[in-house]
Amino acid sequence: MQRITPFLWFENQAEEAAEYYVSVFNTVRSSADAKVLDASRYGEGGPGEPGSVMTVSFELDGLRFTALNGGPEFSFTEAVSFFVSCDTQEEVDGFWSALTEGGEESMCGWLKDRYGLSWQIIPNRLMELLGDPDPARAQRAMKAMLQMRKIDVPELERAADAV
Repeated sequence: MQRITPFLWFENQAEEAAEYYVSVFNTVRSSADAKVLDASRYGEGGPGEPGSVMTVSFELDGLRFTALNGGPEFSFTEAVSFFVSCDTQEEVDGFWSALTEGGEESMCGWLKDRYGLSWQIIPNRLMELLGDPDPARAQRAMKAMLQMRKIDVPELERAADAV
């Protein structure tokens, strides 16, 4: 049983966001275990409109999240992000394309999606190159990565192998 659950505060798009994230993960990773689990609704006691979605629970790759329609008081910042490990460049490209649609690219594999939530889309190969036993090779990979928005594995490997 998962004992810590990321709880995401949305103004009023919790259900839309949950369905969107599930769709992205199921599209990019056809074997992904992503699904909307359930939703609770505001009652007569408020604070939301009676019958409207209060929270929605969903899973991405087996990790449970809860999204809340909490109003405009709070918004996401880059201080919290979700790190997505990718096995292939195709996964990196798929997540990057889907999550930047309506959002914005940042540097070094970071992006903000259309809801303002920050993600790090990171190929496993990057971590291997940064941990290379040859410090010069690792440094060349780091230098290349620091110039990228979306991480490009073939370019990282070319940079690491350059002499």
